[in-house]
Amino acid sequence: MRLLAENLSAHRGEDLIFSNISFELKEGQALILTGRNGSGKSTLLRVMAGLLRPASGTISFWYDAARKAHNLGEVAHYLGHRNAMKTELTVRENLAFWKDFLRDAAGGTGYSVVDAARAVELEQVLHLPFGYLSAGQQRRMSFAKLLVGYRPVWIVDEPTAALDVSAEALLARLMREHQVRGGVILAATHQPLELLDVKRLEMKGFEFAAGDED
Repeated sequence: MRLLAENLSAHRGEDLIFSNISFELKEGQALILTGRNGSGKSTLLRVMAGLLRPASGTISFWYDAARKAHNLGEVAHYLGHRNAMKTELTVRENLAFWKDFLRDAAGGTGYSVVDAARAVELEQVLHLPFGYLSAGQQRRMSFAKLLVGYRPVWIVDEPTAALDVSAEALLARLMREHQVRGGVILAATHQPLELLDVKRLEMKGFEFAAGDED
């Protein structure tokens, strides 16, 4: 598995947010984006997920040497600041919708609805409307959504927002397990994440510095 971004740049309105961003990730690796607010972290993640068109540059993804996916968005989960759940539906109904909608990609197998809820330690609230959950519980359930339909690439923006310390550790463990299965993670965060085989990219608007974590 290989993910390659080459010479990416992007605009917000008429303003150039970043330019000449390049990186490569292979099976089991993670890229952590850091930088001040407004430096382009979220914009870069949206570009990678196919939600924004880059002003320049290319994104390529290979399952292996022989198979290339033409659209990274087809094989990636994107978790932004919003949880993408219907507040009036039960948790079970939300997860069942996403499992049916997402299906599985790249030969992987997603979790059942119950197993996904159990993985985030919230199987006891499956019967409740999503809107009844606390902000932290809602965020944990948004991670369950990543589990019900397998995608080799996870693109997550501030994944630990609204979480307490124990929940942060839980979600970091789920991300590591995804890496162990060969998955790739791109994450923008202000909080430390104990992931495996990490690369870091500090967004500075028009300038950036990238390197491997010690």
